[in-house]
Amino acid sequence: MFAKHLIILPLLVPMLAALLQLLPWGERAQQHRRTIGIVAATLNLGLALWLFAVVQDEIIVYALGSWQAPFGIVLVADKLATLMVLLTAVLALPVLVFACHGEDSLGSHFQALYQFQILGIMGAFLTGDLFNLFVFFEVLLISSYALLMHGGGKTKLRATLHYVVLNLTGSAIFLISLGVLYGITGTLNMADMAGKVAALTGDEAVIARAGGLLLFIVFALKAALLPLYFWLPQAYANTTGTVAALFAIMTKVGIYAIIRVYTMIFGPDAGFAAQLGQDWLWWLGLATILMGALGILGSRDLRLVIAYLVLVSVGTMLTTLSMGHSDAISALLFYLVHSTLVTAALFLLADLIAEQRGKTASRIVKGRRMAQHNLLAAMFFVAALTVIGIPPLSGFVSKLFILEAARTGAQVAFLWPLILGATFLMMLALSRAGSRMFWHTLDGKPNDVTHPRWQHSSAVALLVGAVAMTVFANDISTYMEATATQLTTPTEYISAVLGNGGTDE
Repeated sequence: MFAKHLIILPLLVPMLAALLQLLPWGERAQQHRRTIGIVAATLNLGLALWLFAVVQDEIIVYALGSWQAPFGIVLVADKLATLMVLLTAVLALPVLVFACHGEDSLGSHFQALYQFQILGIMGAFLTGDLFNLFVFFEVLLISSYALLMHGGGKTKLRATLHYVVLNLTGSAIFLISLGVLYGITGTLNMADMAGKVAALTGDEAVIARAGGLLLFIVFALKAALLPLYFWLPQAYANTTGTVAALFAIMTKVGIYAIIRVYTMIFGPDAGFAAQLGQDWLWWLGLATILMGALGILGSRDLRLVIAYLVLVSVGTMLTTLSMGHSDAISALLFYLVHSTLVTAALFLLADLIAEQRGKTASRIVKGRRMAQHNLLAAMFFVAALTVIGIPPLSGFVSKLFILEAARTGAQVAFLWPLILGATFLMMLALSRAGSRMFWHTLDGKPNDVTHPRWQHSSAVALLVGAVAMTVFANDISTYMEATATQLTTPTEYISAVLGNGGTDE
């Protein structure tokens, strides 16, 4: 009986945890809220692992209120959705542990907002309905507005204002696109819409294509694809390390939406709307890699360097997706997991470094030695090697898969130089940062700010996850290949959603 409702539990757990954390708990309120948050994150990790194991053999469809698709709202767990849910749960627990050192006390209701953010992210991955994708986008966005401002300050306010304005605009376009697609197809269920879009002809097909392009703009904004990326560097660089680390999965929501919608609804069998935006993805992705790499080289703050690393990863993934075949999607998914873990670890590490350096903070300039200098230097060294892609670490393996996925002469001619050039610029920028912050230090007594070992363990856990991808690269790659195959042949997903199978609430 419990397994019947497994798919909805990763949504109920953070929602109930957030509601409990909003209650008045008296003098020890913060301690109780932290306990609730840690318990919820741990439970959600267990549920995500269980769901991941169950979906190896079948696609789970959960009809809310026993209203079957396409008329009712359904949650759908396939290989891609459960992979993203598991990645979110793996990220959420160590990042929350890190925040419980005291960062969660800088503002009101951090713990509850954190759980609502997790709810929105996991809901976006599990929903089978475009309107509810919009709803979960709004849940995670409203939480992110408050989290970006956590701790206050002028720079955070400025960055948050840009972020809010752009995303409110994106939300309005999202609603317009949903209205266009619903008016033409009469449905918002993604599986049902796939068949109806493919059957459209004439003016109706043109209108559906226009609605699909509007969706593309929205998802490109969420993913931070050029030229819609300008909100990302300042937003990620000026917030706290905990929030930036959690936001490492935020851009992946936009990428997930592009993968889901444009392989199923606007895939090769979509008639006039087939392969919608694929050529744009190629050129815009390449340009995003280039701009991100230049941003890395020009940044003079470690947090800003990491923010531009996220931008390079976005460009790399969407350029790879534009190739369209299953090997490219498999390589993209491997790289997605790697980049999420390592950039989140770097954001946490940047916070530790900034606090221990005192006035120089995370600026890439000489400063006094830190109280835990050698430990932080070793962690930074491992993280830098991983994100650059030094053999045999996961960064190298994932980039190798992507380069191998380039099949045509044009793909090789453009993609190889850009990825290898961006990797070289990463190496230059991170070498400069490491040299100035750890090697060339000022004389004098070290700063006396220290952090407990368990807080370091949060960043270490994420780094271990990235390193483990090298050890288990073959098994992980096999799973990614199966996921890519399921995405490029969506008939199994569509049959599971629209067929007689599925689970009712």
